[in-house]
Amino acid sequence: MERLYNFSAGPSVLPEEVLKQAASEMLNYEDSGMSVMEMSHRSSVYENIVSEAEASLRQLMNIPDNYKVLFLQGGASTQFAMVPLNLMVNSKKADFVNTGAWSKKAISEAKKFGQVNIIASSEEATFNYIPKLDPNAFDKDADYFHITTNNTIYGTVFKNLPDTGDVPLVADMSSNILSEVIDVSKFGLIYAGAQKNMGPAGLTVVIIREDLMGKAEASVPSMLQYSIHAENGSMYNTPPTYSIYIAGLVFKWLQNLGGIEAIEKINNQKASLLYDFLDQSDFFKGTVVKEDRSLMNIPFLTPSKELDAAFIKEGEKRGFVNLKGHRSVGGMRASIYNAMPVEGVQALVDFMKEFEAAHK
Repeated sequence: MERLYNFSAGPSVLPEEVLKQAASEMLNYEDSGMSVMEMSHRSSVYENIVSEAEASLRQLMNIPDNYKVLFLQGGASTQFAMVPLNLMVNSKKADFVNTGAWSKKAISEAKKFGQVNIIASSEEATFNYIPKLDPNAFDKDADYFHITTNNTIYGTVFKNLPDTGDVPLVADMSSNILSEVIDVSKFGLIYAGAQKNMGPAGLTVVIIREDLMGKAEASVPSMLQYSIHAENGSMYNTPPTYSIYIAGLVFKWLQNLGGIEAIEKINNQKASLLYDFLDQSDFFKGTVVKEDRSLMNIPFLTPSKELDAAFIKEGEKRGFVNLKGHRSVGGMRASIYNAMPVEGVQALVDFMKEFEAAHK
């Protein structure tokens, strides 16, 4: 069977070159006589894998020297608690922008540890836009200011970052990390689950400014303290070894493409193909206000739920899988992460044109 076009929101499509290389190294990685899956994380061979992965990520994102890169477990969901446990330590207050299901979960966890100030929300419109922010509402004493840069379910993205002054900006970047150039120095902390743009599920990457570490109370479990993971080079316990290995291959794949600048151009090309079609169609329609549209996740609808279901069913027969939208939005959602080729998006648009012609 040929590979399908996988539009899953995560775990998501991986570059074919990466999968082929991993397959070729499955039984015997670099003449070590074993698979990376079997390898001690304390071995010199594996330490090389980790150090190369970190070096590649630092180069790709131009991460300043005063930031630590941590390879952790527990997904972004653990970070919802880990961030306040480590950062909500002075005023015990934090500002949040509520832009979807994941920011709501982050808010819920933070409320367990301190006072949460919701600066703005787009919940009244099913999160189909990024709310305008009033800097006068920002708390200058907040321990941090949290945003979800890209909202996987709803297809919105922050085009402009809030200026939070001396308050550290914290970002859940799970679904758009590595998709476009960002200035890491504008953030105090970035966290991201790997299963959308970096590698398989099981790995979470945290990029944290050094001065924000070491402030957690002594009662915070060791596994939930950034400083302990940093002191141990992400090896305080057995890390998600194979997921880190695959992420390292993805980072090298991006470097070979020409880095983040190159993939950003490709991502813009892919998104334009689909958005341009949606804008001219009187059958399909996007659900997000234009100025806040994501490059990564594109939700859309037909005129009826019955036609939505028919489109998804016919799409699967044609090799387009995981197009069903989240239940809170309905319809369809095409997640076109870095590894989705331009050809996949063009093929989807061609199928949409054909389906529209047959059902108008």
